[in-house]
Amino acid sequence: MLNRACGDMTVEPNLPGKKIGSAFTRTVALVAGLNLGYFFIEIIVALRHGSVSLFADGIDFFEDTSINVLILLALFLGAGFRRRAGYVLAALILVPGLAALVAAVMKVVDPVIPSGEALGLTAAGALLVNTLCALLLVRFRKRKGALAKAAFLSARNDVAANAAIIGAGIITALHPSIWPDLIVGAGIFVMNLDAAGEVLEAARRPETTPPEA
Repeated sequence: MLNRACGDMTVEPNLPGKKIGSAFTRTVALVAGLNLGYFFIEIIVALRHGSVSLFADGIDFFEDTSINVLILLALFLGAGFRRRAGYVLAALILVPGLAALVAAVMKVVDPVIPSGEALGLTAAGALLVNTLCALLLVRFRKRKGALAKAAFLSARNDVAANAAIIGAGIITALHPSIWPDLIVGAGIFVMNLDAAGEVLEAARRPETTPPEA
């Protein structure tokens, strides 16, 4: 049952816990696979075109993969692991922002203007992947605890970041400059700070749903 595997998630009364647990497990596994696949695509494009925002977003795909793998592990382990996993997830959410800051410093030192077309097209593909992930996870976002919250927040943040990168790509194509790319990279950092705080708050809450016998 889901409550036995993940006691910090609330199960709707009209759906058996086992059914919800199975659906959540399959969904998280699919989301992990989608994120891992697009991670390789975005990192290759980011390195080829010297884009801070695409680099940060590519690392974000790897972070999302890690989050969902941890969630899968946590579903089958005890409450103590789930609590520790919440803290690890919060730290992982910060990774893309920190990567963006490092890449931004490198961009200032070596101000190469990225291709606006590459930014826009790659971010559009990422937007499709992340929108699909968010739609898959949206039914689980109200569950208590850090695990479901981390998965949904990560996908939600990615959709917002991709939209911003598309905008940066359009601006860069019309007015070549390093600044749209840098500004979006900084925005990804701020957004992930907020998400990490929410996950930490969820991880600190006591579990309110007792395990089923």
